[in-house]
Amino acid sequence: MLISYNWLRELTGTKLTPLELRERLTMVGLAIDSVDENEGDSLLDVEVPSNRPDCLSHVGIAREVAVIEKSKVQSPKSKVPKTQGKASDFAAVEIEDPYLCSRYAARIVRGVKIGPSPDWLAKRLNEIGQRPINNVADITNYVLHELGQPLHAFDLTKLNGQKIIVRRARAGEKLQTLDGVDRVLDNEMLVIADAERPVALAGIMGGLDSEISTSTVDVLIESAYFDPDSIRRTARKLGMDTEASKRFERGADCENVVNAQARCVELICEIAGGIASEDVIDVYPRPLTARSITFRPERVESLTSLRVDVAEMDRILVALGFVEGAAAKDTKTFVVPSWRVDVSLEEDLVEEIARHVGYEHIGSELPPSAMAGEYQPAELKRRKIRRALTSLGFDEAINLSFIDPAHDEVFALAATNQLATQSSFVTLSNPILEDVTRMRPSLLPGLLQSLRHNFNQGTRDVRLFEIGRVFAGPDGDELPHESESLALILSGGASEQDRAQASRELDFYDLTGALQAAISALNLPPLVFAEAEVKHLRAGQSANISLADGTVIGSAGTLSETISAGYKFRQRVYVAELDLTAVFEIAEHEIKYTPLPRYPSVVRDVTLLVGRNVAFTELVGAIESEEIDDYQRVKLVGTYEGQNIPAQKRSVTLRVEYRSDQRTLRDEEVEERHRRLLDSLLKKFSAVLH
Repeated sequence: MLISYNWLRELTGTKLTPLELRERLTMVGLAIDSVDENEGDSLLDVEVPSNRPDCLSHVGIAREVAVIEKSKVQSPKSKVPKTQGKASDFAAVEIEDPYLCSRYAARIVRGVKIGPSPDWLAKRLNEIGQRPINNVADITNYVLHELGQPLHAFDLTKLNGQKIIVRRARAGEKLQTLDGVDRVLDNEMLVIADAERPVALAGIMGGLDSEISTSTVDVLIESAYFDPDSIRRTARKLGMDTEASKRFERGADCENVVNAQARCVELICEIAGGIASEDVIDVYPRPLTARSITFRPERVESLTSLRVDVAEMDRILVALGFVEGAAAKDTKTFVVPSWRVDVSLEEDLVEEIARHVGYEHIGSELPPSAMAGEYQPAELKRRKIRRALTSLGFDEAINLSFIDPAHDEVFALAATNQLATQSSFVTLSNPILEDVTRMRPSLLPGLLQSLRHNFNQGTRDVRLFEIGRVFAGPDGDELPHESESLALILSGGASEQDRAQASRELDFYDLTGALQAAISALNLPPLVFAEAEVKHLRAGQSANISLADGTVIGSAGTLSETISAGYKFRQRVYVAELDLTAVFEIAEHEIKYTPLPRYPSVVRDVTLLVGRNVAFTELVGAIESEEIDDYQRVKLVGTYEGQNIPAQKRSVTLRVEYRSDQRTLRDEEVEERHRRLLDSLLKKFSAVLH
C-alpha cells in the first residue's frame, strides 16, 4: 500500500525523514519495501500484515508514527456546512440479512455538480496510484485511503423506489459491475439492491446502472460494515480484488461507519456543492459489543524479557487507541478500540508493547525447565536410518504432504496396519493449491517429483530418501489413519568419492542394499525380498519386502514403463517404500560381545548355472538348512546372463566361508564339507557347475 509522506506529516506533524520513517516503521512490524520520490512528496510502499486492516489507511499508519514520536494524530474533524431535510424523506434502507451486514448507513446530498476534481485532490490520488474519475467518486476514494472505510456513491434517481435493500442475491441473478463485466450471482453472495434489482456487489464493487455520471444531481452515500468471510468468498468466487474488498475481508471498523460518511459528505458539499440531509439513516440491528482485556504488567517481562515502566506501557497502549478502564492491585483493564480486530488476548497487548519498545531488545535464552530433555525412541531410530543412508550417498528429501488426485490408485501402499486396507483418500476441504487436494497415501509421488526436478536441472545421478507420514481415509467419524513410511529412489550412475565419472549404473541391488543397511543400523533382523507383482513396478523386476516373520511391509523394484513415460524419464528408476511403523515395533537384537576369531577362515567360490527364477535368498536358505559343520556365511559375488548362457538360465557366483573356533581347518576337511554342500545345491536346484 502506498502512503504519502506529506499526508502523514499533515496528520502527525512528524519530524522524521522518509528514510527514518522507513526504518522505524519496519522495526514495529510494518515493513517498508521502498521509498520513492514523486514531485515534492515521498511515497512509502508499506507491506501491511493481513491481520492489521487498521493500517490500510493514512490515519492507521499515522497512529503508529504518533506512538514512535510520542505525538498525537490530528484526525480530520467533519462538519457539514449546509443541511436540509431528513434522509428518510428521500430514501429508505432495509437489511434482510443482519448476519452478513451488521450496519448500513445512508446519507443524501442533493444538488451536486459532477465535474473534475480540484488539482490537490487529483494530485494526491495520482500519487498513491488511484486514477481520478470525477469529484464525487474521487472523494469516496480519498476518504477510503484517509480513514480506511470503503464508501460508495449511488445516483439517487437511478435507484428504483429510492430504496436500498441489503440482501442475498437470488440464484442466477445478474449484475453488470463498474468494470463492464456481467456477473452471474448465487444465493451465497450479498448484494445492495433497490426495489427491483441488484445495484452493487456488497463491499466489492458498484453496479454500472447506478453509477455517478455528469447528469447526476442527487447522490446517496453508502457506508457500511459487511461480514469479512462473506466478502472474501464472493471476491474469490468472482475473481475480484478491489480496494474495498481488501479492507472488508480483513475486517473494517464498524464504529467508523458514520464518521467516515460524514467526512465524505463534508468534502462533497465543499467541492461539488449540494445540500446534505440533516441526519443519516443508520440501520444497526446487531451492534458489536466492546471488547475488554485484563492486563497484568508483569507479563511483559515474563513473556519477552523486556523491562518496561508501567507508565510507558500505558502510554503505548493509550496512543494506539486502547482505553484504560478499571484497575486492581496487580491488573489493569483495557477496552480494545473497534479498529483493532486482531486484538483479543492479554498476549496481544504484550505484543503491542514489545514491538514499540523494540524486538531487537528481547534477549535470547532457553526457557527455564526443571526437567532434562531427551529424544523419543522413534526419533533415535530415525536418526540411525538417516545416518546409514547418507553414508551410502543418499540425500534426504522433504516434500509436501499434499498431492494431486491424479496419483490416486497409482501406487501400492506400504503400510501393514489399517492404512493398507483403506480404499478412500483423505481430501482437503480447503487446499492451499487447487491441484493438490489429497493427503498423500504414499511418499513416492513427492520423490518422483523431486527426481524430475533434478533431471530438469541436469543432475542425472540421483539417490534420494524420505521419511514421513502417509494418510488414508477414516472409518466413520474417526480421524484419518496415519502411518510412517520410508521411501527410496535412485537412478543413474553409482558415483564414488574422488571419481569424476560413475564407474557403473545403479541397479536393484543398490536399492535393496541401502534398505538392508538402514535396517541393520537399527539392529534388526535382515529384510526378506520375494518376487511379486506390484502395480507401480515393472513386471518381473519387483519384489515384496517382508520381515523375518513373513509380514509384508513394503515393495521394491524398477518403476513401471507407464509411470516413467508419464514423467518423461529416459533412464531406469528404482524405487522402494516400506512401513516404518511396523519396523519400529520390532524389538532390537541384544548386542553381545564376541571376541575376534583366533583361527583363519577358508573361502571357496562356486559358480552355478541355475534357472532364472531361482532367487539368491533361496540359495542362502538351502545352504543354511544343510547345517554344514564350521560353515560361517555365504555372499553373492555376482551374476551373469548373456552370451553362452541359455535363455532361461543365469550364472550365479557364491563365496562360502568356513571357520572353526577351536582349531585351524585342514584343506581336506574344507573340501569334504564344501563337496557335500555342492552336491546338495546341484540336486535341489537342478544346477550345473559353471
